[in-house]
Order: sequence, then structure tokens, then C-alpha cells
Amino acid sequence: MNKSLRQLFTAVIVLFVILGMSSTIITAMRANSLSADPRNARALYQEYGAPRGSILASDGTVLAKSDPTNDAFSYQRSYTNGPVYAPITGYFSVTQRADRGIEASRNKLLSGKADALFWDQFKALFTGVENKGASIETSIDANLQTLAYQQLGASDGAAVVLEVKTGRILAMASTPSYDPNQLASHDTQSSNKAYGELASQSSNPMLNRATSQLYPPGSTFKTVIAAAALESGKYDVDTAIPAGESYTLPGTVTNLTNTTVQANGANGEITLQDALTYSSNTAFAQLGVALGESAVADQAKKLGYGSSITIDGTSSTGQPMTAVSSKFPDITSDDKLALASIGQGDVLTTPLQNAMIAAAIANDGKLMRPTLVDRVRASDLSTLSQTTPEVMSTAFSSDTASKLNQMMQSVVEHDAPSLAITGVKVAAKTGTAQIGSSNQSNDAWVIGFAPADDPKIAVSVVIHNVNQFGVEAAGPIMHALMEEALKQ
Repeated sequence: MNKSLRQLFTAVIVLFVILGMSSTIITAMRANSLSADPRNARALYQEYGAPRGSILASDGTVLAKSDPTNDAFSYQRSYTNGPVYAPITGYFSVTQRADRGIEASRNKLLSGKADALFWDQFKALFTGVENKGASIETSIDANLQTLAYQQLGASDGAAVVLEVKTGRILAMASTPSYDPNQLASHDTQSSNKAYGELASQSSNPMLNRATSQLYPPGSTFKTVIAAAALESGKYDVDTAIPAGESYTLPGTVTNLTNTTVQANGANGEITLQDALTYSSNTAFAQLGVALGESAVADQAKKLGYGSSITIDGTSSTGQPMTAVSSKFPDITSDDKLALASIGQGDVLTTPLQNAMIAAAIANDGKLMRPTLVDRVRASDLSTLSQTTPEVMSTAFSSDTASKLNQMMQSVVEHDAPSLAITGVKVAAKTGTAQIGSSNQSNDAWVIGFAPADDPKIAVSVVIHNVNQFGVEAAGPIMHALMEEALKQ
């Protein structure tokens, strides 16, 4: 072989190597990023060219499904009672990729591309049978979810219902909401317009307020302070603690007062149980200072403050659904600690976090991880995965939980009788957090569980920016949800 032929042969080999490497990079190493690139129309057609799996409520009610169409996309996503279930389902659109809800957290399973569906993909490749996505069976109770949405009505707020012993989310409603069907349209102009309008609204209807909005918890945070006090071993339900008609925040001239005479106590003191029952600001502000920042912050951390919570999914199934971290601030002075101890100042929480606190009290101090999906089934109905309950932490002892239960029952019996249910023991704590530059408005809260003597469900409700107390604005919603859940 002469020199020219050797050079030509070498050049051909090099070109083949380059071609092989580039093909490998494109088809293997960059496959996922290229597939996810919104400019890749072929990947989009492929996604819509096969039936995406359904999302179901716990009773089999279809929340989302793919319907055959006669256009280039072959299938279109449709949502039953879209605004009711939007916080759970999210959306799937030809113009906007799924970025929230189960459509995102289980995207790879729904689209049939997850590793768990390898054999289905393999069979589809060689048999020509249509590759179908997995179906997702959620823990959502359709009746409770619908009722929660109806009860919230036109308000700005959220409601969460948890199964106490497992952490299963039975309802997770957020208002105002949006209709995912508008975004699922194959008319790209219409879909883009709908998304733009939703994204530009000041009311932010696409935000899941149950998991992604932080609110000052108001007096519902007093359950955390009471837990810290009981866990310290220095206090019991009948321990007298300082209270009084007013309390001057340390190092300031600001006076805290109470909303009722009963919250003042007698002779400057009140029992711990009565302090929670009548929501004594002066008592809990002083109690928080007496306990110290470390004890209060530690108790809040054990209950989930400071950590984002994964509700559903992993990176192998899609984009995990998470709840933002509830915040207990770094306290630099006793006046700030006093305010934080009554759920004001810089303390912030999500409605889901508050539901978890109520559930932990009802569950002997065990904080359960909230979950949204019960099981995943392949197209042949075989079970691919099933969720099992997980304890996140033991937030406090069962003795402390029992005493908090007793104290929260006292709230209903003596201070909030409108929350009572005939024939059922109810435990609850209301809260009214002052908001706005001049404290001219409120975030109205209630948390609770029932039956208090054998807890089944825990509930958290918040109504934002109202001129009512928690028991008035949020109380009736919790009452209705508890009645519905307990009659089943």
C-alpha cells in the first residue's frame, strides 16, 4: 500500500470514528436533553403520539386522561373538573411542558418512558403495539376534594386533609385556581394566550397555596410552643404560667394584649391548658421567652420547619413535587422571640405544614411524610410501585401528644363550640395572624383532628387577607370537611 492510500485509509477511519462518536453523543449521552428541548418538535409529536396514562382519585374517579384526536398530535389531555383538581394534576400542554403536579412528578411513568416500563417499551418496539403510559392512583378522596374547593369558594386560601396514621393526602385544595384544559388545547395560539393570561394575573391562580405559599401561622403556632414546654419537663397542663392583661415586649415599649378577658387569667397567671384554650398572647409570648430560642427552634425543626418536603416523585419519575420550607427565624432578641411564640413576626408556614403538625399531635407525636400517590399501575394493570407510610420524625413523646390532644379538645369545648360535631370529639386550634403594613387585615387559620379519642383525619385551613377571625372564616370549612370525612 503506497503512502497516498495509507493516508486515505487513515482519513476514512478517523471520519468513521468521529461519526460514531457524534452519533453516540446525540443518541445516548444527549438523548434526554435533546428530548426535553422545547424546540424539538419531533419529541413533542412522539409524546403525544401515544396515550398518556390516566391520573385517578382513590375511588377510581378519572382526574386526567388522554383522548384520541384527528390532528397531528393523536391524543389530547383532558381534565375532569379541572380547577378542583389542578393542584393535584398540574397540566400537560403542547406549548408548556409539565412543571407542576403529578403530570410533572410522574411524567416519565405517564408517558411510558420510565425505566420501570422498559419491557413495555421493548415489546412496543418489536411488536408495533402502541406504547401506553402507566396510570397513577392518588390518595385523593374525590368527595372531600370537591367539598374543600366549594367551601373555599371565591376566597384566597387553601385546605388540606391528611389521613393521620399514614400521611396520605385526602384533599388539597387551593383558590383561586385554574383550568388545565385551557392549557391542554392543541390550538397553540389559544394555549399560549391562556398561559400568558394566567401567569400575568396578580392573584396567581396557578400557585398551589397548600404547598407553595407561606403565611404567618398566628395562634396555631402556640401548639408548637406548648409542645416545647411539655417536652422540657418543666410544665404540665395545669402548670400556672405568667399571663396578664398586657405584656410589654422585652426592650421595647410595645404592649401585647389579648382578645378575650379569659385569656388574661387571674392574678397575672393562667394554666397552660387555659392559655391554649383561650389563646392567651400574653402567656405564650412570655412562655416562649422563658423556654428560650433554642428549645422553640428545636421543636419547630422536629415538626418540619426549615426543610422542604417531597410530596411525590423522584428524579427517576419526573420533577418531584415539593412543599416549600416553613420558616422559624434566627432569633436575635427576646422581643422577636415573644412575637414568634404567638405565630407573628417572621414565622411562616404552609397549610400543609400546619396539617402535619395537627396530624403529629393526633398520631402520638409521629410526624408522617405526606404522600399523594398510592400506587402506579402499568397498562396491563400490574402494580409497578405502591407507597408505604414513612415516619419523618418523632416530634415529641406520646405523653406530650396526649396532653396537647386534651388541650385542643378544651379549645372546642370552651372557646370554639362552633367547631363541635355531634357525637364526635374534636380537637382544634384557631389562629388569626395580623398582616399588612398597619395590621389592618388577617390570615384566618384553623387546624384540628377528629375523632379526638381515635384520630382518623387532620385538617388545616387558611383564608388570606380577611377581616375575620380564624374560627369565623376557616372554622366552618374545617367543620364541613370533618363531617364529610367521618360519615364515610
